[in-house]
Amino acid sequence: MASAKVIEVIGDQGHRTIRKIRCRIIEGSEEGKILVRNARGPVREDDVVHIKETEMER
Repeated sequence: MASAKVIEVIGDQGHRTIRKIRCRIIEGSEEGKILVRNARGPVREDDVVHIKETEMER
């Protein structure tokens, strides 16, 4: 599990509690990598979230 800092909240996905976010990994071997992920609950810019997988989908 890696920690990431939210750079941008892109928008809502379907239900109001699911948001698409752009975040930057802040620790580990993937540090500095920017990902787009879905997040559940209230999320704002500069929040720190935990990400289970840091691999890109193909």
